[in-house]
Amino acid sequence: MSATLDFTDLTQTDSILDYGDCALLLQFDRTAEVLAWTAALTAAALPGVVDIIPASHTVFVKLAAPGYQTDVRRRLAKLTVEPDEIEPTAHDAAVDVVIDVVYDGADLAEVAERTGLTVAQVINAHTTTPWRVGFGGSTPGFAYLIGGDPRLEVPRRADLRDTVPAGSVALAGQFSGVYPRQWPGGWQLIGRTDAVLWDLQRPNPALLTPGLTVQFRAV
Repeated sequence: MSATLDFTDLTQTDSILDYGDCALLLQFDRTAEVLAWTAALTAAALPGVVDIIPASHTVFVKLAAPGYQTDVRRRLAKLTVEPDEIEPTAHDAAVDVVIDVVYDGADLAEVAERTGLTVAQVINAHTTTPWRVGFGGSTPGFAYLIGGDPRLEVPRRADLRDTVPAGSVALAGQFSGVYPRQWPGGWQLIGRTDAVLWDLQRPNPALLTPGLTVQFRAV
């Protein structure tokens, strides 16, 4: 198993993997590091880099053509990220998106029982601490939100629901998320929202993109 990258040093060659001959894969310990390095790579606008795709513990760097890997590795070694860029103070962060939620989810009582909180405390925990968009996946518009109140960490359901309604607000592990459309799922459902997560009529169809700060508001 290869070592993961330290957040101030991208020179560990066993943590920068060749991905075919037209990409690199950077490995990290935490999604917060992924976000910080995604921002740094985007700002650097390195020659030969045509796309940067964050995931839970990796950043996929797509290159324009074969032959760029060595040069991009060299340029990566000159980049740095400071600790406060990885762990910004959540309460001081500007909120980019506010999502109104009706907290009446089918699993809300079970989440309260699992966490040892009351239903009111679960709602308060979900709405008080801002979340950050870590990465997208599963279906267009679905965003994995990180950095919320750690008391809300609950496992996925043992049974997968055949259908989860669009707009469902849910928890699973360290993440929160909103289902952008009707979709099967095993996350713990705590509420619902009318927010449109994916709209092809918008310049950017996704409401939630990596790095944005999200605040949930009970209505």
